[in-house]
Amino acid sequence: MTRLVLASASPARRAVLRSAGIDPVVRVSDVDEDDVAAALPNNTRPQVVVVELARAKAMSVAAVIPEFAMDCVVVGCDSMLLVNGELQGKPHTPEVARTRWAEMAGRSGDLITGHCVLRMRDGAVVAEAVDCSSTTVHFAKPEPEELDAYIATGEPLQVAGAFTLDGMGGWFVDRIDGDPSSVIGIGLPLLRRLLGDVGIGIAQLWGHTAS
Repeated sequence: MTRLVLASASPARRAVLRSAGIDPVVRVSDVDEDDVAAALPNNTRPQVVVVELARAKAMSVAAVIPEFAMDCVVVGCDSMLLVNGELQGKPHTPEVARTRWAEMAGRSGDLITGHCVLRMRDGAVVAEAVDCSSTTVHFAKPEPEELDAYIATGEPLQVAGAFTLDGMGGWFVDRIDGDPSSVIGIGLPLLRRLLGDVGIGIAQLWGHTAS
């Protein structure tokens, strides 16, 4: 029985998969995203950065899941927001989140999500597929008191670009051009294609219960 192992602590990614019929096994990677990004050349394209981060997460988890490694796919993802030519990850602090929103409000940015799918059999990676998706997000202009209240919730501190589409941040998104699931953190159309590239059909993964 092939299982899907999600190499992410993100409840939003898990929720996307569960709503689409897959209850993944969640195993969180120990990858330091900042260290991985810092090790890449300065001129690395944004699309390559997020793919390499996704691959690092998937590889980290693939190395420590012996209970599923006989027959599973490991999925790693990473999202970053490209605004004014600069990649933005998680702000971590209220001060950084406020600065990000000063740049984003009333403008648009590209939410880029890297995906890595590893097919595992008999404890080894036998196939790999990677790619990224890009969705343009058009931001509203929150009132100062609205932004203060939003930042105070803590939600924007631990998400790429300091916003969510599926949470409170959705109040401040006017529209998107592209795949909404990718903005949430895992793009279903792209993931379906990548799973197909490693020989897995979506129907093979539907209905399994996580553990």
